[in-house]
Amino acid sequence: MDFSLWPVGSRSWQDILDGAEYAERTGWHGVWFADHFMANGAEGVGVPMNECMAVLSALAGRTERVRLGSMVLGNTYRHPAVVANQAATIDQISGGRFVLGVGAGWQVNEHEAYGIDLPRPGELLARFDEACQVIKGLLTQDRTDFDGKYYHLSGAPLEPKPAAMPLLIGGAGEKVTLGIVARYADEWNHWSLPELAVHKGEVFRGHCEKIGRDPSTVRRSTQALFEVITPGDTEAEERRERLLAARRLPVVMGSAEELIDTFGRYIEAGIDELLIPDSTLGDGQRRFDALERLREEVILKLG
Repeated sequence: MDFSLWPVGSRSWQDILDGAEYAERTGWHGVWFADHFMANGAEGVGVPMNECMAVLSALAGRTERVRLGSMVLGNTYRHPAVVANQAATIDQISGGRFVLGVGAGWQVNEHEAYGIDLPRPGELLARFDEACQVIKGLLTQDRTDFDGKYYHLSGAPLEPKPAAMPLLIGGAGEKVTLGIVARYADEWNHWSLPELAVHKGEVFRGHCEKIGRDPSTVRRSTQALFEVITPGDTEAEERRERLLAARRLPVVMGSAEELIDTFGRYIEAGIDELLIPDSTLGDGQRRFDALERLREEVILKLG
């Protein structure tokens, strides 16, 4: 299983770059960046937030080894033809290290603040299905014609094309989204603990069987809030309790032995890549100390 870093978008550009250079220097597999314009919820106003594709373009020119990916671009924010062209250019800058991660879009306060339409779920997912077809067409065909309900292309070019840029789809909806993943994705991501990863994998397998696709051809990644808590670190223990009580995201915080066991269960669930968000790891040296504890006491011991 590979391990990648996910710097939070509210960090300064220098902090994001420092994180990416740390990941490159210490052997992490990749660096991912989220696509948001403001933080979620009432606290979103006033929190800095860097734009995803601009950051990834800059990282493509400042790194040489790590994979770079969007986690994930909201389809409601950009026309899919624009996304495909942006992604192809970033892939070129990076020397073929870019992963185009896309999703249907979901964050309500962003759509309200910027006046961006957020359709009801049925239309939202239908638009996303068409967008995936548009992107795949532009990446693989000399000219793309598409006459859908929501998107229309006529002899549309995309040059230069990436040699082999993966399309990652983020989402876990069992009725529709996982069907879209089965039809179009090279990679698939969702938040989970190991037990949920097992369940989602079983549902995904069913969607693949319906269309005759081998589910093992789709690379799987997931994430939770991870941290090694050393004995006596009451600040980290209190943070873990707050995060667990909030029930917003999956939390895996405990001893190195506990994390080694949990990571092993992710591997058994079929996860190929584990993303490590740094949003709860603090700032400055504290962030890097937490990442190094995780790397040295857990990741390296997994072999």
